[in-house]
Formats: sequence, C-alpha cells, structure tokens
Amino acid sequence: MTAAPREARRTAIILAASQAIVGSAAPICLSIGGLAGHYLLGADKSLATAPVTGFNLGVALGALPAAAIIRRMGQRNGFMTGTVVTGCGGALAGTALLQGNFWLFAIGMMIVGIGGAFVQQFRFAAADNAPPEFKARAISFVLAGGIVTAILGPQIVIFTKELLAPVMFAGSFMSIIVVAGAGAIILSFLRPHAAVSGEDGHEQMPARPLSEIARQPRFVIGLVCGIGSYTLMTFVMTGAPLAMVGCGLSTDQATLGISWHVMAMFGPSFFTGRLIHRFGAERIVATGLLLLIACALVGLSGIQLWQFWTALILLGLGWNFGFIGATAMVADSYRPSEKGRVQGFHDFVLFGSVAFASLMSGAVYNAYGWEMLNWVVFPVVALCLGALGVLVVGRARNTAKSTI
Repeated sequence: MTAAPREARRTAIILAASQAIVGSAAPICLSIGGLAGHYLLGADKSLATAPVTGFNLGVALGALPAAAIIRRMGQRNGFMTGTVVTGCGGALAGTALLQGNFWLFAIGMMIVGIGGAFVQQFRFAAADNAPPEFKARAISFVLAGGIVTAILGPQIVIFTKELLAPVMFAGSFMSIIVVAGAGAIILSFLRPHAAVSGEDGHEQMPARPLSEIARQPRFVIGLVCGIGSYTLMTFVMTGAPLAMVGCGLSTDQATLGISWHVMAMFGPSFFTGRLIHRFGAERIVATGLLLLIACALVGLSGIQLWQFWTALILLGLGWNFGFIGATAMVADSYRPSEKGRVQGFHDFVLFGSVAFASLMSGAVYNAYGWEMLNWVVFPVVALCLGALGVLVVGRARNTAKSTI
C-alpha cells in the first residue's frame, strides 16, 4: 500500500472511531427527544417532536459555520471544537429537563445538533483525504463507526434515564458531556497537516462558482436523493417511538427499536463503498429507495413489536444505501478547491429539509397516526427514482452521441 492510501485509511479509522463515540449523541437525542418533549408538554402534544426538530435544525444551521471553522482551523482542531459544542448542548438540555423548561430543552437539543454538524463533516473529510479509488470506501469506513453508535447511544439511555430521578432522561443528556470528551481525545490523534491530494488532477484547477456546481445534473440529483433518503428516514424514525409507546409498548422497547434501526443504518457501511465501486452509485441509491418502500409496507401491515422493529431495520438499510450512494454522487461533482463551500451548502440544504421533516413527523402523527407516516414514503421515493431515471437516461444519450 502506498503512502497516500495508507494515510487515508488511518484518517478514516480515526474519524470512524470518533464517529462511534461522539456520534452517539445523535441516537440519544433522536430516541428520547420526542418522548422527553412529550412529557414536558401539557395537553397539546403536537409539538412533542419540536426538540428533535431543534436538533436537526442545529445540524442545518451549523453546516456552513462548521465547514468554515474546519477549513480555517484544520481538521483536528476544527473537529475537536465541534465536540465542545456537543458537550455544552448536552449540559444545557439536561439542565432544561431538570427545570421543566420545554423551549430551553429544544435550544439545548439545537446546540447538540450544531455539534453534530461537525460530525457530519467526518465523511467528507475522509473522502477529501483519499485518492479517487478509495473515496467511496473512506466514506463507508466513517459511517461504519455508527455500528458502535447504534449500540452505545441507546444503551446509555437505558442505563442513565433515571440517573437524576425523578426527572426522566436528564441523566441521559448529561452523559453527552462524557461522550463528547471521549470523542475529542480520539480526534487528537489526527495529523495536523493538510488533506492528502487526490490523483485526478483537479486539485490544481480553479474553484468554480457555487451556482455553476449546483447546476450540474449529477450534483442536483445526488442532493435530491440524499434529501429524500434522509428526510424519509427522519420522518418515520422520529414518529416511531411515539407510535410504539402509544400502541402500549414500553419506553425500553421503543429505545431498543431505535438501536436496531441505527445498527441497520451503519452496519452495511463495511461493504457499501465496495458495492458503489462495483455497481455504480445510482444503482445503490435505487436499491436504498426500494428498501424504504419495503419499510413503509411493513409499517402499514400492523402494530406488533416485530413489525415496528422490522420497519425500522428496513428504514435504516434504505437510508444507508440511499444516503451513502447520494453522498458519493455529490463528492464526484466538485473539485478539491471547491469542497468547503459545496459541502457546507449541501449539508445546510440537506439538514434544513431534515429539520422540517422531524417537525412535521410529530404534527402528522398527532393528527393522522402512524399509518400516514408510512404513506408519505411512496410519493417521495417515486420522485427520487424518477430523478435517477432522468440522470441515467441522459448519461446514456450522451454516451451514444459521443460514440457516433
């Protein structure tokens, strides 16, 4: 193995390890954020998922500043700054629960989300440090760290939810301080030098205007499919714990359901990059979208525990293929000199959409129930598949013209 791939692998492993630890703040927030909000509210529960929306809004609002801070301070110091933000958000959210302050809790969740925006940059950092043939696998390496996250986050909730009794879940949010500190220690092993250059010749080319990059069909459709995959996952997943508890299942069963879901989100990451390299990103994205359809069909089939858990597992698998494939499409559409602006813009649009989806999840569930959350999957998937079809047909036509 040459120096560049070896260094790229080392960087990806460090980022994956930190993703596994500090990334557990996300499943902590997502698995109990809606339930904690539900307990804090009075008779009107329609805003129960507003704290989860705050988390996702924080990821969106933090996307551009996180990219700028990382670009200015370097990956190691920039990412470590993000862990400080995450820890502060966890402390504020826990304090808000102890005080019974719903909106302060939502603000704390938003600050955790801002810290999460730095974690979302891990996958781009891994790709930026990798030669072209290793980019998709580097992204998969980082997201594979989510397998530990899937186990660690929900287990932290189970063991700490009554730590500060009688206030439920306050201890779980305070524990975010610890995981953020552990993630910072791991990130300190990143080398402080610049990213490894690719081998495609683009690093010496000048940066294009963002408007020009954003008009590329591959970028647009990659972004559309990424938004579709992520928003559907958030929309269904955010409402699932409320639906499970509402159907008579326990809080622990709902939390474990999210654990299975997050494991399914990140488990395939060990081989998703290889599949993208072999079959192409578009086919992997399409596979992910079809898995989201399967999730909705299972969700509509009944309200037993196994049906909730199976739907959540399929939801996680669909997100993995759809989102990693879409990220690979986006990563192929810009040059190294353009990465900061493009990545920040991409995540701002993506997580702004995700925040809206999480807010609507609570409102739709409160008004129409669990079934409607699943019915929404079908038109969104149809739109994404149609966009992929347009891209594939257009590329085939261009190939045919070039051979004439």
